[in-house]
This record gives sequence, C-alpha cells and structure tokens, in this order.
Amino acid sequence: MSEKTNESFPRPEADSPENGRLFILSAPSGAGKTTLCKALLKLFPNLRYSISHTTRPPREGEQHGADYYFIPIEEFKKNIKLNLWAEWAEVHGHFYGTSAKFIESTLDKGSDILLDIDVQGARQILKRYPDAITIFIMPPSIDELEKRLQKRGSDSRLTIAKRLKAAEAEIAQKDFYTHEIINDSLSKAIEQLTDIINLPRKNR
Repeated sequence: MSEKTNESFPRPEADSPENGRLFILSAPSGAGKTTLCKALLKLFPNLRYSISHTTRPPREGEQHGADYYFIPIEEFKKNIKLNLWAEWAEVHGHFYGTSAKFIESTLDKGSDILLDIDVQGARQILKRYPDAITIFIMPPSIDELEKRLQKRGSDSRLTIAKRLKAAEAEIAQKDFYTHEIINDSLSKAIEQLTDIINLPRKNR
C-alpha cells in the first residue's frame, strides 16, 4: 500500500468562547462509528459533519457532496502545495483530504464540527488544531468485532482478516485520545458521546 501524509502548520487563531469546537471520532472498521456519527448529527443541530475530498472515482450509490467531494488529482495536488488540507493521505494511489478552509470557516462562525477520521489523520489534525476533542470508539472485543464484520456480508475472509489486523494496530494507539468509549450498547455509547459534547470547555 502506498501511503503518504502531510505535515501541516498550527492554526494561528487561538480558541475562544465564540469559536466552534472540533470533535474527532476514530474507531476500527466495524466498531459502529458511522452509526454513532449519524446519531450525534440528529441530536446536535449545531454540529457540522466534515466531508472528505478524494481523487478516486465514485462507487455505486455514492453522491458528490454527500459521501465525498470527488475532485481531479491535479486540484488535490495544487491544494497540497498551498497547504489547504488540514490533513491528507495517499492510499492505493488515491488521495484523501480534509479541507482546512471548511474547518476554519465553520469554527469561526461558532459552529461545532464532527470529524470522522482514522488515527493517522487525527494525529495530523491535532498538529494544526491542538484544541480538538479526541474520542476513540472501542469494540467490546476483537472477537465481537470479527462477528460484526462477518455479519455485514460485504467483505471476503481475507478482507476481514486485514481489517482485524488494522483494528489491532489502531486500538494500540487509543491512549493517544482524550476520551474512550466502548460501544457494547448503542444507546449507552450515544449517551456517553452526548455527555462529552455537553461538557464545559475546561473539562474536555
């Protein structure tokens, strides 16, 4: 796998009570992160979801501006040179990135942002936005995670094995995050996430 990432500069503006907040949610594949993100967006009208940009072609059923922003590789590389990505990576020959302009304009307007991203991306984001609130979603166990992936019915046994290996590597870095939630009960996990978002700033 070919994989490259950026090195971003810290955001010059300091956090203030008027600014929005940036919440980073990371989890292994199959831990329920997508479901939790959808639940939070319904519960918090002021929470904006950050949609990633990619140079890969859309898959069946994917929509521009809803699943991803699909852009030409030339535009993506130009934005790398201009330091317009809050984080980016090249995976399997395709580029993926998070718009720094979206993050900064949204925070400056006072709206909160929910960022669904992997561990590597989270580390990059924190270099530029050190006040971001980081949350890691844990599966109840690796065995339960395997059962969830098998239940999907969309991945081969080899793909599942790769996902489990990647999950173990991500879980090994969970202490990097400020908050950790074990998703063994969806309602309980949503309640814990809600509590984190509702915490006073100084307690995050």
